[in-house]
Amino acid sequence: MSERRFALIPCAGSGSRAGAGLPKQYRELAGHPMIWYALAAFSACESISATALVLAPDDLPLEARFGSAAFAGLRFDTAFVGGQSRHESVLNGLRHLAQLGAEDQDWVLVHDAARPGLTPLMIDTLIRAVEGDDGDGPDAAIGGILAVPVPDTLKRAEAEPLRPTEPSLPSQPSQPSQPSRIGGTVPREGLWQAQTPQMFRVGVLRQALEDALASGAVVTDEASAIERLGLKPRLVNGSLRNFKVTYPEDFALAEVLLGGPSAAPSSGSSGDRSR
Repeated sequence: MSERRFALIPCAGSGSRAGAGLPKQYRELAGHPMIWYALAAFSACESISATALVLAPDDLPLEARFGSAAFAGLRFDTAFVGGQSRHESVLNGLRHLAQLGAEDQDWVLVHDAARPGLTPLMIDTLIRAVEGDDGDGPDAAIGGILAVPVPDTLKRAEAEPLRPTEPSLPSQPSQPSQPSRIGGTVPREGLWQAQTPQMFRVGVLRQALEDALASGAVVTDEASAIERLGLKPRLVNGSLRNFKVTYPEDFALAEVLLGGPSAAPSSGSSGDRSR
């Protein structure tokens, strides 16, 4: 049986840490809204059967927000089923993919809307690594994620308590103390920084997210939900280009990465530093 591959992009967040008052996925980068780059990367991959963009129920269609010409030629379906968290948005998005024909044995690649540096080569690299398993081992075909080894020395912060001379005002809520000192050095050997896409079987991921939601577990990405089932997804070398735009200063770096002549995703564009 031939499995298909679907892309799912949760895009219902407010992007409050990025500032500017506009959801960061809609801010312009190198001539396009940020979300355009992820949609273009998946649209350029023939191996992707369909892409679902998950927006908040009260959001506007991209064509209404930016005009139909802004996303001309891109293949994607819009689902206004975003939840209060990424966890809920992805789970609702999986249910929407079922309406597009996705079955439990098919693959889904979940990608952050705020990672505009994704290229078709990165997507194909993940697909080849995950599907290259011969299917005989105990960890066969459970999925995998793009990630990069942590290169920096890591420090664990030690919170410094508030000084007696700096009490909180009665009219203000008490604020936690800010990390200001090094509490220790964390060995970086074996540590990886998770990226997206994260690729799993539709049925397995849905089960993992439903189980986590029912138990009240907090999962910060799809892989952490899969790990709760006792499974060990593959780590596939990603790229520093595929970083997540989070803070205001990240936009300048994204402009540099996306502003070059080969910035727009195409089937022949690598933009990759995979080792």
